[in-house]
Amino acid sequence: MPMSPLSRLVASLATLSLIAAACAGQQKTGPQEATSTIEEVANEGGDAPPAVAFNMLDAPEGFTVKLPGPPPQAQRSEAALPKRTDKATLVTYAANEEGVSYIVNAVDYPEAFVATVPAEALINGGIQGIAGQVGGELKSSEDITLEGYPGKAYVLASPSGEVKGRSFLVGPRVYNLITVYNAAIGAPGADEFLASLTLVNPPPKIERATADADGGTDAGTADVGDGAAMEGAADAGSAN
Repeated sequence: MPMSPLSRLVASLATLSLIAAACAGQQKTGPQEATSTIEEVANEGGDAPPAVAFNMLDAPEGFTVKLPGPPPQAQRSEAALPKRTDKATLVTYAANEEGVSYIVNAVDYPEAFVATVPAEALINGGIQGIAGQVGGELKSSEDITLEGYPGKAYVLASPSGEVKGRSFLVGPRVYNLITVYNAAIGAPGADEFLASLTLVNPPPKIERATADADGGTDAGTADVGDGAAMEGAADAGSAN
């Protein structure tokens, strides 16, 4: 099924070029085979892999999260929204430890835009879009919440590696936490990272459209030219 304009936009904002960079060295070599630049070393002693040394990032945008290594530099950008004059803004923090990429970002949409999009459509559209970005298939997903805000936990399988993530809609902001890793090796720190997001003075929930209220219209099927959403997202991904 073709990806909707909303899905393409959300996915590009959610990942920028980070997932592509995380998977850059991983190539598909056969119909069922995925390879990776990560060397697969047998665990001869049967010992558990070493724990990831996380540090708490206290982001000025109003959240804390655990990431390995020193605090990463924020990457900021923006993208135009389909059929609108306003924009979405994005801040991303990313780290890599032992071949595993850890990515967290916050996408701030105009409140008027969020009010017209059902929460589930916005969250699911982003996950669908991320799957399209990596050529992956959804292995599992479940509804979750963060301090009462709606979200999804999911796992994607792709030739580029496995993607394990969580997305939350908090007021006009979407949080995306993403790990990318070699499925044959795993990511021992993924769950700790994904469960570490804490909100600081979060906004109230936004009253928005529902599937019943809008007659079941899919918010992701807005009448936008095929390249419009990706063009705006490409601008965001190349912004300094």
